[in-house]
Amino acid sequence: MFDFIRTHQRLMQFLLLLFIFPSFAFFGLEGYSRLTDGDNAVAKVAGQTITKEDWDQAHRQQLERMRQAYGNQFDSKLFDTPAARRAILENLIAQRALGAEVVKAKLVVPDAAIQQSILQIPGLTKPDGSFDNDQYRVLLAAQGLTQKNYEAGLRREMALQQLNAAVQSTAFAPRSVSQNLSALNDQERTVQVLNFRPDAYAAQVKVSDDMLKAYYDKNARQFEVPEQASIQYVVLDAAAVAAQSSVSDADIQSYYDQNKKLYATQEERRASHILITVKKDASAADKAAAKSRADALVAQLRKNPADFAKLAKANSQDPGSAENGGDLGYFGREALTKPLEDAAFSQKQGEIGNPVESDFGYHIIQVTGIKPAAVKSLESVKAEIGGEIKKQIAAKRYSDMADQFNNLVYEQGDSLQPVADKLQLKIQTASGVTRVPNPAAGNAAYNNGKFLSALFKDDVIKAKHNTEAVQAAPNTLIAGRIVDYKPVSKRPFDEVKDLVQKAVLLEQEQILATKAGQAKLAELKQNDSGAGFTDARVVSRVKSEGWTEQGFNAVMKVDAAKLPAYTGVESPGLGYQIYRVTKVEQPKVVDQARRKTEQEQIANVLSQQETLAYLAFLREKAKTQLLKGADTVSADDAAK
Repeated sequence: MFDFIRTHQRLMQFLLLLFIFPSFAFFGLEGYSRLTDGDNAVAKVAGQTITKEDWDQAHRQQLERMRQAYGNQFDSKLFDTPAARRAILENLIAQRALGAEVVKAKLVVPDAAIQQSILQIPGLTKPDGSFDNDQYRVLLAAQGLTQKNYEAGLRREMALQQLNAAVQSTAFAPRSVSQNLSALNDQERTVQVLNFRPDAYAAQVKVSDDMLKAYYDKNARQFEVPEQASIQYVVLDAAAVAAQSSVSDADIQSYYDQNKKLYATQEERRASHILITVKKDASAADKAAAKSRADALVAQLRKNPADFAKLAKANSQDPGSAENGGDLGYFGREALTKPLEDAAFSQKQGEIGNPVESDFGYHIIQVTGIKPAAVKSLESVKAEIGGEIKKQIAAKRYSDMADQFNNLVYEQGDSLQPVADKLQLKIQTASGVTRVPNPAAGNAAYNNGKFLSALFKDDVIKAKHNTEAVQAAPNTLIAGRIVDYKPVSKRPFDEVKDLVQKAVLLEQEQILATKAGQAKLAELKQNDSGAGFTDARVVSRVKSEGWTEQGFNAVMKVDAAKLPAYTGVESPGLGYQIYRVTKVEQPKVVDQARRKTEQEQIANVLSQQETLAYLAFLREKAKTQLLKGADTVSADDAAK
């Protein structure tokens, strides 16, 4: 990746958070009309108030979006910093400022665009290709949304994207700038390495008990046993609802009769043809000549039909099939022009038909294969139909059951048994559950960051109350309670003494290796010598495999005005490395495709800068005010 891009990482992270506007496909809506004031206000934009509740909700939604995108690889701690929370507030401000400009500019998103966007949401298409309106309502209900509110929010979002895209599209990267950066990117440096390994200094290290105890006290968190809980939980999802749905043979028969076309395959035919072309504006004489030639070929083929492929190669003027002996493969109705289709589906197999005229000329057709129409038997698709009916029933019942799930979990706050009995759900258990998702637990229902956040709240831990019902995924609710809780504890010194000794030994070896390396570096800068260095390696910003980040950055930054040039780097756990740069040059062959990609990357960064500048202008135009609440800890932070 470009050094230029690397130096803009903070900008890119900011933009990732701010300007990839979240799809409203069931992540919830953020309105633009809250005007209440009060002690919980954190900002005002265009006369609209942003409250702490708005801020906290946006933070939760951002966490959920990232969890959905990255699963167990997502680390929520990255978004629980003051800087990340402030960036989310800036995002809210940007959205409000953009929203005010959309209203002022009277930007309108037509109904057709809204409809097209909704049709693209996965899971909302029936097997016959029609829109599943029932499933659409269920998904909205699971998010606490009405169709009207959702579509209004979607319209706002698309208007914001329209305005934002108009600004970003104005940026471009000057060719000279991109060429200079690409040349810097391609630059190759020939390097030798002298490594001072930590284990070479093991004999010089003397470890005392005081050193061990000091390390243990200073690095207490390394020896902590994280808090753990044994839990009970219940899950309401589509599978649980479907398991309670029964489908009769009569239902299956009725569905099969009404949807037979879904289980039918139409007749297909295979044919070969010879085309004698005639232009649309050809004279009557030219048409007659082409027809006469086609008639002659038909007469010849009827005497010896086995010669069809040979004659097609020699005479057909269809470049797509002539080389294959005129073979068109298998096809259904409406795959060919109407005259050819009618002829192919009316002739018997092997028959040589009369010439057929189309817009392209005259065709001689021979049918070479027939796959008759067929319908799958009811018995062969019975299980499939039963599953589909159950799915539809579950989609309709889920909303009602979700309401009951929420109410029972809340009302019967000290037990999950009532909700399990009422909704016929299984109470499941898990042990060793931690506050953050555990990769070893994989996709287990309880290993969801949102659920774990609800589970490890003070009242749930101390009073062993039920959690609230948490939406862990679309059409999936989970609630749980803690049965047994073990707080964070520190392993005794005697238990970890061997680990501490190894850590101290490595630490002291590293110190000695670094000290020796730095002394040698100072010596080499005064008196050049290649003794002891490895064989030369070539490295560039596009060829950095096998290099540590510290070593690569040091080599590329070293002043190469006078060669050989030296630099040194301490690599924790690996000792100290001295790098000797002996040559700097440009490659003889330039990768033009990569340079084009790099130019696009630069243009993208510039477009984001244009957007930032535009947002700064809109922020000032909207008379944005950061209030006292913006500097205080949010409600979510206080809960932590």
